[in-house]
Amino acid sequence: MTVKSFFPVLAAALALAACAHNGTVTSASNIDPISLATAPPGAAPGTCWGKTVSPAVIETVTRKVLLQPAQISSDGRVQTPPIYKTETRQEVVQPRRETWYEIICEDDVTPDFIASVQRALEARGYYRGPITGEMDTATRAAIGRYQSAEGLESKALSIAAARKLGLIAVARDT
Repeated sequence: MTVKSFFPVLAAALALAACAHNGTVTSASNIDPISLATAPPGAAPGTCWGKTVSPAVIETVTRKVLLQPAQISSDGRVQTPPIYKTETRQEVVQPRRETWYEIICEDDVTPDFIASVQRALEARGYYRGPITGEMDTATRAAIGRYQSAEGLESKALSIAAARKLGLIAVARDT
């Protein structure tokens, strides 16, 4: 085969290879349905939810394991020292966690509501920007800082945080 005839054959082979199936199998059985869910199981209809995922914390642990104890003579002298083996392995210190939290539904997030959020966060020292009624980067960052102090790592305003800020009514027991 000459060099001139080799290049068209190579180009055709590469074009066919690009169209070939790459062997990746996508199956519904490989997807975690909880990860795709928009609400936790048992959530009330018409409610909106957010989810944070904390990755697992894994540590490398090294331990010495006794393989053979020391041989000690009757007078207390060590005849043969103990033999140890060093084992290193990874352990899950904290498992992966998914935390669901109820959020304000998108239809309820109006410019007036956002302006109220900005004022409430400003009053508590979390927001320093202008009151615009827009869910901008500064507002989301302030929401994230406020909720982080409350134990929730999210920039989506939770119902619990909105209640603490005095922005939505709290149901009373009658």
